[in-house]
Amino acid sequence: MNSPKFLDLNNKDKFLSLMASLPYKLYIVILFFALFSCGSDKSKDNKKEIDPRQFKQALERVNKYELQKESDEINQYIARHKWKMQMTGTGLRYIVIKEGNDVKPESGNFVKVNYKISLLDGTVCYTSAEDGAKEFKVEGDNIESGLHEAVLLMHVNEKAKFILPSYMANGLQGDNNRIPPLSAIVVDLELLAIN
Repeated sequence: MNSPKFLDLNNKDKFLSLMASLPYKLYIVILFFALFSCGSDKSKDNKKEIDPRQFKQALERVNKYELQKESDEINQYIARHKWKMQMTGTGLRYIVIKEGNDVKPESGNFVKVNYKISLLDGTVCYTSAEDGAKEFKVEGDNIESGLHEAVLLMHVNEKAKFILPSYMANGLQGDNNRIPPLSAIVVDLELLAIN
């Protein structure tokens, strides 16, 4: 889908077509902004100023609701699979599948991993079987923040499963390819080496 350069609220067909193509989670945000951005034709003296604090508080409430909803979806996914996952302070969930040795990476190390990235609905997005093992610098390369945290929890030759909430994965935009906006992802990771 090509994104429009601007949202033309005067063309009802274009607007409805755009809204139908958006993920449902974005509806709330768009509706919120539309309500606060609409003005009237009355004189400037009769317009009521929007208090930035109220706007910020409303945005925080919407964000908190979406975060809780996503967390509930992740918890239900874990319960369906009967996994006993741990959760870090950032919301990353993980379970070790196969123990590794005593060597762990540190920030700044280069690591090599095998991976499979999928959505909560089971759709496989990317795998090292198709794309080859991935190498990156821990806390130094521009990849999902959740993967940096995940690899720091691992030992060499260890296999683990991680669930990254959308804010630790590809966020509001998705990856503009296979991962939709606002999607939590499941990452099966094997730490092959520290270089």
